Amino acid sequence: MYDREAEEGTRAACETGMKAVIMAGGRGTRIASVAGDLPKPMIPVGGKPVLEHIIRCLASQSYTDIVLVVGYLGDTIRDYFKDGAAFGVSITYFVEQMPLGTAGALFEMLRQGTLREDFFLLNGDVMLDIDFRRMETYHRDKGSWATLFTHPNSHPQDSALIVADETKRITKWLNKEDERSFYKNRVNAGVHIISVKLLEGLSVSGRVDLDRDVLKPQAAGGRLYAYDSPEYVRDMGTPERYAAVCRDYETGKVAARNLKNRQKAVFLDRDGTINRFRGFIRRPEEIELIEGAARALAQINQSGYLAIVVTNQPVIARGECTIEELERIHERLETLLGREGAYLDDIFYCPHHPDKGFAGERPQYKIRCDCRKPKPGLLLQAAQRYHIDLVRSYMVGDSESDVLAGAAAGCKSVYLGSGGISCEPWAVFGDLAEFVRSCIMTEE
Repeated sequence: MYDREAEEGTRAACETGMKAVIMAGGRGTRIASVAGDLPKPMIPVGGKPVLEHIIRCLASQSYTDIVLVVGYLGDTIRDYFKDGAAFGVSITYFVEQMPLGTAGALFEMLRQGTLREDFFLLNGDVMLDIDFRRMETYHRDKGSWATLFTHPNSHPQDSALIVADETKRITKWLNKEDERSFYKNRVNAGVHIISVKLLEGLSVSGRVDLDRDVLKPQAAGGRLYAYDSPEYVRDMGTPERYAAVCRDYETGKVAARNLKNRQKAVFLDRDGTINRFRGFIRRPEEIELIEGAARALAQINQSGYLAIVVTNQPVIARGECTIEELERIHERLETLLGREGAYLDDIFYCPHHPDKGFAGERPQYKIRCDCRKPKPGLLLQAAQRYHIDLVRSYMVGDSESDVLAGAAAGCKSVYLGSGGISCEPWAVFGDLAEFVRSCIMTEE
């Protein structure tokens, strides 16, 4: 579980001034109708180049030593940013005389002595606003050779997916062409921290692909970690995605998602709220989405709210499902949602069940805990991890325990159903779609 107090203590011990290398040589062929004759990092958002937004975000957190790797129309970038003094940073340039891929320049800089310590590596054509210091703290605590910022997105089927274990150690890298059935929706966002130890152990030169030639081959080595965060990092690779980024910037969503700010969330029960209620679910194939639930979740995703599942899973304690099998169930849920352009920011579950007497039960889980709803433990865990303001958040579910858990956490508790509970919810709706239309969409 993420510990904010421990993070703050480690944060204070972090060295300031970690170098940031920004790959700014993108041509932007898919977004040519928007870019015109501009290099992709110079495409404006809110009247400023997207690269300027990245640099100002770094500068605001005292990351001022920046290297811009430029190539295509690089003079346009150099003429605009110069030495960086006008933006509160110091900028040097690495000019690619020929295309070196997404990592070739790193090995050249390593040989030249430009890179001596761990550094941020950023794509210069994504819109972002993140707490860099928090990510650096995580990287140092893990002793990672490469830390990848990962998050869910609305198009996982055409994205490379990152597979990690319970410690967030990366175990597998799935490119778009790799075989996949059901999967956890976690995508590499293009923000990394790289240790020079990783680069020094490789002997490559010329054109190098960061993902395929450097990171993916190291995925099984146990030295790469995923840094999951719901903060705003968005690719602008198509005109449609660019338009969405511009809207998000104008509405303030970009800045609001930085985890330095208090977040708001829609906490969701799983069975009967997102997927059809079929009693205890023990196998992935038993997951079937409620009609309209994916669209409702996509609308939550597009709002300023995080979408977080909090679910009791007594099948673990009862011995009817292993934790590994539960992960497969949730992978199917995330895959089905992703196919309809929706995603979950996280899933929290309680594996406990206090009643004994079941064949095959697991004694270590047969306890009275603080996380089994109607207790609010799952919501409190999520609030700590993601800096959530519970008063501004909702708990949505189809049972009395959901309503009571939300109320105990301080949320607005919403009941989905037609009655049959003895407590008084904040509001009652027929289904998730009706809740979203009435409460989330009206805030837009």
